[in-house]
Amino acid sequence: MLRLDEPDPVAAWDERMAVLNDCAARLTERRFDAIELSGPGTELTIGLLPTATWSTVDFSTAKGLRHLAGLPSEEVFTTPDPGRTSGQVTATMPLVLGDGTIIRGLRFRFEGGVAVEIDADENAEALRGLTEIDGGARRLGELALVDGEGRIGPLGTVFYNTLLDESAASHIALGNGFPFLIGDADRERSNHSARHIDFMIGSAELDVDGVTADGERVPVLRNLAWQL
Repeated sequence: MLRLDEPDPVAAWDERMAVLNDCAARLTERRFDAIELSGPGTELTIGLLPTATWSTVDFSTAKGLRHLAGLPSEEVFTTPDPGRTSGQVTATMPLVLGDGTIIRGLRFRFEGGVAVEIDADENAEALRGLTEIDGGARRLGELALVDGEGRIGPLGTVFYNTLLDESAASHIALGNGFPFLIGDADRERSNHSARHIDFMIGSAELDVDGVTADGERVPVLRNLAWQL
C-alpha cells in the first residue's frame, strides 16, 4: 500500500501525487456546477460551490515542509454545497464506526442536501443516531474520487478501517466540510458539524460526470479511469 516495494518509494509517491494533483487541477479548472454519480443503486447529484477547489493530501506545513497527510491516500477530494445533494446512493463497502459497529448494505436518499432516509441491511439505527447530533450531520461535507490505479482498491479486500477503505473507492462524507477548499466568498457556506463520517460508494460500475453551469455533462470517471 505504501509503495515500499518500489526501488525508490519516495519517487513512486512523487509520481502518483503528480497524477492526482493534475486531476485535482483539471477538476478545479472546469468549475463544474455539480457532480453526477450513477451506478447500481446510485443516482446522485451533488452540487458544488462556485469557488470550490479540488485537492489531494499533498500539503505543506506552515514552515514549508511538504507533508503527504494520511498515507496511503489515493483520493482527489472537495467540499460540496451542503444544500444541493439529491437522489439516492448505495454504499459499495461496509462502514465501521468508531466503536466497532459494522454497517452493511448502507443506503441513503437525499433531498435538498439532507439525508432524509438512512437505511441498511445491518445496524442502520447506529448511524442514524450519530447523525442526530446537529443540523449538519445529515448533509455532505466531502466528495472524494478514487481511480483504479491505487494500491488498495485492486486488492479487493475490505479492511474495516475507514482510512484504508476510503482509498480503495470513491466516497462521500456526512458532516463537517473543509473550509480551506472554499474561496472567501463561499467559505461560510461549507458544512459545519461535529461529525465527519466517510462511506464508500465507488466501484468499476460507478460513472462519474461533471455538470457545467449550462448543463453540459462531461465524463470524469469511467470504469475507474480518469476521463478529463
